Amino acid sequence: MYCVIYDGNCNLCVTLVRVLESVDQGAQFQYVPMQDSPTLAHYGITPSDCEAGMILIDLQTPDRRWQGSAAAEEIGRLLPLGNGFVQAYRALPGAKQVGDRVYAFVRDRRYELFGKRGDRYSPAYPLCDDQRCRPTAKNPL
Repeated sequence: MYCVIYDGNCNLCVTLVRVLESVDQGAQFQYVPMQDSPTLAHYGITPSDCEAGMILIDLQTPDRRWQGSAAAEEIGRLLPLGNGFVQAYRALPGAKQVGDRVYAFVRDRRYELFGKRGDRYSPAYPLCDDQRCRPTAKNPL
């Protein structure tokens, strides 16, 4: 199981989380918005850590983490049929460097480019590390 830490105020980030939620259905990924300071503190993540982009945590081994474009690649690799696409992307000369720069450009301008939500998005599959998550309307466990 993995935890995706995303910007819950970013329209682009939320759209991508919603797509991932619909594809994965909570099978591999749970989600925490970057604005959830108590949960982030539990994992030793600070607000300044979040400035470098989304974070993916392997919940089996919480010290195993990916951030920014590396997190996006790892998420893609973990999705059904995604590994082949990620391998092809990584095999293209210069693609990784371009991808890293594009990610950083969008990350630093996400609100300008895609807008900021008026409210924080609450995920359909929130982090449930104690196995006692309460069902929500969006997540009827």
